[in-house]
Amino acid sequence: MDELLKIREEAIRRIKEASNLKDLNSVRVSYLGKKSPIQAAMKSMKTMKQEDRASFGKISNQVKQEIAKAIEEMKANLEEAEMNARLASERIDITLPSNVVPIGSLHPISVVKDELEELFLGMGYEVAEGPEVETDIFNFQYMNLPKGHPARDMQDTFYIDENTLMRTHTSPVQAHVMLEKEGKGPIKVICPGKVYRRDDDDATHSHQFAQCEGLVIDKNITMGDLKGTLEVFAKHMFGEKREIRLRPSYFPFTEPSVEVDISCMNCGGKGCNICKGTGWIEVLGAGMVNPHVLEMCGFDPEVYQGFAFGIGLERCAMLKYGMDNIRDFFNNDLRFLEQFSRKG
Repeated sequence: MDELLKIREEAIRRIKEASNLKDLNSVRVSYLGKKSPIQAAMKSMKTMKQEDRASFGKISNQVKQEIAKAIEEMKANLEEAEMNARLASERIDITLPSNVVPIGSLHPISVVKDELEELFLGMGYEVAEGPEVETDIFNFQYMNLPKGHPARDMQDTFYIDENTLMRTHTSPVQAHVMLEKEGKGPIKVICPGKVYRRDDDDATHSHQFAQCEGLVIDKNITMGDLKGTLEVFAKHMFGEKREIRLRPSYFPFTEPSVEVDISCMNCGGKGCNICKGTGWIEVLGAGMVNPHVLEMCGFDPEVYQGFAFGIGLERCAMLKYGMDNIRDFFNNDLRFLEQFSRKG
């Protein structure tokens, strides 16, 4: 029994001296393994008297339990110390400025397009899309522009063949939507997309540009509904102080037709060089859907009425951001595009 007590004291001392988990494991093997001194001491039990065996076995088990407990406690302490040392060595100073990761920015046309979609989706509209390569019947004839109509000259067209062309406006999408509805309303859609015209590129014109047209068809639709819609658009896009005015105009697919102006953002309507002293800036065309267009697309004009409008996205962006050259949209100049990184 004296030998067991000495083994315990020696084991406890070595456990306390262990500086890492590897040393501690060596102590465990030495004092709790099959070849440990405790196991060797227990072999002497066979020479003991019957009454001594019970007390010797009890003490030997107690010694092993104390050594095992001391090892577990030291193991927990060493693991915690190793973890703290590792955390200290891998510590990151989060107060230091991070590396700037360059990210792209939305194109200003995409910014305006997304803003328009968000506005009109919130007003109950749907977004409709159609092919950029169109047929003559959808691009012109369904829009009340039959072959030989003089208004076709207003839209210089890229023809692929006699009946196939690059669409000159997004109005064909409206025709597709109306025909799909088979004469049953209501319809509330906007049709954003690219269009193409044979135009000389300069500061205000391009052979490729973007439009967003809108179409509403239902019973009892009036010019007042159109005006109210355009007032919401103008205030959302150009500021709450903007006012609109409607001027009589002509488009084959609407009757009556209007040009829509907004009060100048620069002078507030007083007159300046931007609005050419008038206090107003033209932004879009609109009107009530021509009854003949409704009839061609399957709607009874005695039952249904509608309005349509067309917004040039480049025109809208130029006014919104104070730009004077449409070519800036297509030059891929990062110095220009990066200005819109916080406008998306």
